[in-house]
Parts: sequence; structure tokens; C-alpha cells
Amino acid sequence: MSYDQDGVPPRDLTDVDLDREVTRLHDTRHDTFLNGTEDALAAHTRRMLALEGEFLRRFPAASSPDPLRTRAGSREAAGQTP
Repeated sequence: MSYDQDGVPPRDLTDVDLDREVTRLHDTRHDTFLNGTEDALAAHTRRMLALEGEFLRRFPAASSPDPLRTRAGSREAAGQTP
């Protein structure tokens, strides 16, 4: 396993580790945004985008939107024509 400045490359993480890392990053985003330095926020953003990209690649079904969260799905559920 190799390391770079921003941690273990997402492709090298197990599925469990990837899920844990994405969750942890989302948990710390607000604090980093409000209280982190510009460099800390930039590093956090790079890592977040890398992890999220890998998550989307591995788990496309898990990241597809709930039909009720889309305009068309919400209209359909309400019995409206699109």
C-alpha cells in the first residue's frame, strides 16, 4: 500500500475502509470549512473529491438519487404529468 501527501490512494482502500474514510471526511467538512486554514481546506477538498470519485466508481447504485428527490419522480408520485 502506498501513501501520498493526502493519505492512502482511494483505489488502494478496501470497501470498508473507503466507506469509513468518506464518512469521516463528511463528518469533518464543516469544521474544516469554518476553522481550517486555506491549505487545510484545499487538502480536505482534494481528499474528498478523490474518495468520492472512487466511491462513485465502486458503488454506482448506492449513489443514485432517490426518485422522490428528482423533479420527475416527485411529480410522478404526486400524480402529475411531467
